[in-house]
Amino acid sequence: MMLAFEGYAVEVANSGKEALALFQKGRYDIIVTDYSMSLMRGDELALVIKAQDPAQRVVMITAYSEMLMAQGPTVPGIDYVLGKPFVLEDLRLALKTVRGGS
Repeated sequence: MMLAFEGYAVEVANSGKEALALFQKGRYDIIVTDYSMSLMRGDELALVIKAQDPAQRVVMITAYSEMLMAQGPTVPGIDYVLGKPFVLEDLRLALKTVRGGS
Protein backbone atom coordinates (compact mmCIF):
# COMPACT_ATOMS: atom_id res chain seq x y z
CA MET A 1 0.00 0.00 0.00
CA MET A 2 2.82 2.39 0.83
CA LEU A 3 4.43 1.93 -2.57
CA ALA A 4 1.16 2.33 -4.45
CA PHE A 5 0.48 5.50 -2.42
CA GLU A 6 3.88 6.80 -3.55
CA GLY A 7 2.90 6.26 -7.19
CA TYR A 8 4.80 3.04 -7.86
CA ALA A 9 3.31 0.33 -10.07
CA VAL A 10 3.05 -2.65 -7.72
CA GLU A 11 2.46 -6.35 -8.27
CA VAL A 12 1.77 -8.47 -5.20
CA ALA A 13 2.69 -12.11 -4.66
CA ASN A 14 1.39 -14.15 -1.75
CA SER A 15 4.40 -16.47 -1.53
CA GLY A 16 8.01 -16.70 -2.62
CA LYS A 17 7.05 -19.24 -5.25
CA GLU A 18 4.41 -16.89 -6.68
CA ALA A 19 6.90 -14.00 -6.64
CA LEU A 20 9.42 -16.07 -8.57
CA ALA A 21 6.78 -16.90 -11.20
CA LEU A 22 5.98 -13.18 -11.59
CA PHE A 23 9.68 -12.35 -11.86
CA GLN A 24 10.20 -14.91 -14.61
CA LYS A 25 7.37 -13.35 -16.64
CA GLY A 26 8.13 -9.67 -16.10
CA ARG A 27 10.75 -7.01 -15.53
CA TYR A 28 11.00 -5.08 -12.28
CA ASP A 29 13.05 -2.08 -11.24
CA ILE A 30 13.14 -3.22 -7.61
CA ILE A 31 11.81 -6.28 -5.83
CA VAL A 32 10.62 -5.79 -2.27
CA THR A 33 10.18 -9.01 -0.35
CA ASP A 34 9.49 -10.09 3.19
CA TYR A 35 11.88 -12.47 4.91
CA SER A 36 9.15 -14.73 6.28
CA MET A 37 6.96 -16.12 3.51
CA SER A 38 5.38 -19.45 2.77
CA LEU A 39 7.18 -21.93 0.53
CA MET A 40 10.35 -19.80 0.21
CA ARG A 41 11.95 -17.21 2.49
CA GLY A 42 12.80 -13.79 1.08
CA ASP A 43 16.55 -14.40 1.16
CA GLU A 44 16.08 -17.68 -0.71
CA LEU A 45 13.93 -15.91 -3.30
CA ALA A 46 16.61 -13.24 -3.72
CA LEU A 47 19.34 -15.82 -4.35
CA VAL A 48 17.28 -17.50 -7.09
CA ILE A 49 16.49 -14.13 -8.66
CA LYS A 50 20.12 -12.96 -8.50
CA ALA A 51 21.25 -16.23 -10.14
CA GLN A 52 18.99 -15.35 -13.08
CA ASP A 53 19.69 -11.60 -13.08
CA PRO A 54 22.62 -10.45 -10.92
CA ALA A 55 21.73 -6.79 -11.52
CA GLN A 56 18.19 -7.12 -10.13
CA ARG A 57 17.83 -4.96 -7.03
CA VAL A 58 16.19 -6.59 -4.00
CA VAL A 59 15.01 -4.99 -0.76
CA MET A 60 14.07 -7.37 2.06
CA ILE A 61 11.77 -6.34 4.89
CA THR A 62 12.14 -8.33 8.07
CA ALA A 63 11.56 -8.38 11.79
CA TYR A 64 14.83 -10.33 12.00
CA SER A 65 17.16 -7.62 10.68
CA GLU A 66 19.38 -7.55 13.78
CA MET A 67 19.80 -11.33 13.73
CA LEU A 68 20.58 -11.37 9.99
CA MET A 69 23.03 -8.49 10.19
CA ALA A 70 24.81 -10.15 13.13
CA GLN A 71 25.76 -12.96 10.74
CA GLY A 72 27.66 -10.50 8.55
CA PRO A 73 27.52 -7.02 7.07
CA THR A 74 25.42 -8.20 4.12
CA VAL A 75 22.79 -10.82 3.39
CA PRO A 76 23.59 -12.73 0.17
CA GLY A 77 21.26 -11.68 -2.64
CA ILE A 78 19.87 -8.72 -0.73
CA ASP A 79 20.76 -5.13 -1.61
CA TYR A 80 19.06 -3.52 1.38
CA VAL A 81 17.60 -4.90 4.62
CA LEU A 82 14.71 -2.89 6.05
CA GLY A 83 13.83 -3.75 9.63
CA LYS A 84 10.29 -3.92 10.97
CA PRO A 85 8.58 -1.88 12.11
CA PHE A 86 9.32 0.86 9.59
CA VAL A 87 7.77 4.10 8.42
CA LEU A 88 7.29 5.43 4.90
CA GLU A 89 10.48 7.49 5.07
CA ASP A 90 12.49 4.31 5.82
CA LEU A 91 11.01 2.66 2.72
CA ARG A 92 11.79 5.73 0.63
CA LEU A 93 15.42 5.61 1.82
CA ALA A 94 15.69 1.91 0.97
CA LEU A 95 14.40 2.48 -2.57
CA LYS A 96 16.60 5.52 -3.09
CA THR A 97 19.64 3.63 -1.85
CA VAL A 98 19.20 0.61 -4.13
CA ARG A 99 18.51 2.86 -7.11
CA GLY A 100 21.84 4.54 -6.46
CA GLY A 101 20.35 7.87 -5.43
CA SER A 102 22.04 10.15 -2.97
